[in-house]
Amino acid sequence: MSTTPTVSVIIPNYNSARTLDLVLRSVFAQTLQPYEVIVSDDASTDDSPGIAARHPCRVVRAARNGGVSAARNAGVAASSGEILFFLDADQALAPDALENAVRLLREDPTLGCVHGVIAPEPLIDDGLVERYRVLHAAHWRGRPLGRTPTAIFGNTAMPRAVFDEVGPFDPALRDSEDIEYSERLSARHGILLTDRVVAYHDEEDRLLPMLREQFRRAQLLVPFAAAHRGRPGAMRANNGLGVASALFTACTAPLLLLAPVLPALALPTLAGLAVFAVSDPALIRTVRKHRGVGFLVPFLALHLLVNLQIALGAATGWARGLVQRDFGVPTARVQGRAG
Repeated sequence: MSTTPTVSVIIPNYNSARTLDLVLRSVFAQTLQPYEVIVSDDASTDDSPGIAARHPCRVVRAARNGGVSAARNAGVAASSGEILFFLDADQALAPDALENAVRLLREDPTLGCVHGVIAPEPLIDDGLVERYRVLHAAHWRGRPLGRTPTAIFGNTAMPRAVFDEVGPFDPALRDSEDIEYSERLSARHGILLTDRVVAYHDEEDRLLPMLREQFRRAQLLVPFAAAHRGRPGAMRANNGLGVASALFTACTAPLLLLAPVLPALALPTLAGLAVFAVSDPALIRTVRKHRGVGFLVPFLALHLLVNLQIALGAATGWARGLVQRDFGVPTARVQGRAG
C-alpha cells in the first residue's frame, strides 16, 4: 500500500432518493478526500440517480435490478482506487471515517478489511420503530470491537488487492451476503471492527415492513449464517435465548384467554416474558444509556416481535432447506458441486 493510497468510495443505490444527498455530502466533507466516488445504481425507479448526478461522482447504472451484491461488484469494476470503501446509500459518515479507516489499514498489513459501527442516533429520525432499529444496530454492531471473523459492508474499507484475491460478492445473495463474504475473507485475512469509523443510519420506520424484512433475512440463518455466527468473536444481532423465549412467549400467549378463570395459566407466558427481558443485559444497559428507562418498554415490545420473526423465519428457512437442495448455498459451492 502506498504512503497516500487512493480511495474509491462505492455506494450501491436502489431508490435511495430520501438519503443519498446526505450520504454524498458526508463523503465530500471527509477529512481525507476520496479519489473517486462511484454510485452503482441498481435500476432505481426514483430520482436518486439524478441526485447523485448533482454531485462530483460517477453514476454507473444497471439495466435491471440485481441486488446489492451485483451493485457492489459493478462499482468495483468501474473503480480504480487502491482502497475500496463500501458505503450503503442510507448511511452518512462521520467526518473522519475515511481517514481513520485508511490509517488502520496502513498500520496493520495483515488486515483484509476495516469496518465501522452505527451511531445510536438515526440519520433521519422518523419515530419509535426507527429509533428502536438504529439503537439495536448500534448495540450489536459495536459490541465485539477488535478482531472478528465477521465483516459488515455498510461502511467498510478494504485494499483492492484483497478484493481481487478473495473475489466478488455472490450475486445470487440479496441477504446475508456479508456473512458469506466474511467466510471467504476471514480464511485469508484479518478483519477489524472499530468505533473510529462511524456512520449514521436511516433505518426502516414502519412496523410491518421491518418485521417482513426480519423474517426474510432469518431464512438464511440455518443454511449457512448459523455456522458462521458460532465462530469465536463472530457478530450476532440477537442471542439464542432471546429468540427461544420470544417464541415460547408467543406459543403460550393463548393461555392468557383462560387466565381470568385459572390465573395459574398466565404463569408460562409471564415467565417467557421475564426470561426475554433479561436475556441480553448489555442491550438493556445500551437502551438506558442512550434513551433512558422510559424507552425500555416500547423497545422490548418491538424487540420481542423482531425475535419472534427471526424464530419463524429460521424455521421457514430450515423447511425450505429440506425441499430445496441448494437453498442458501453460495453460488461458488453450487458450481463446485456441478463440476
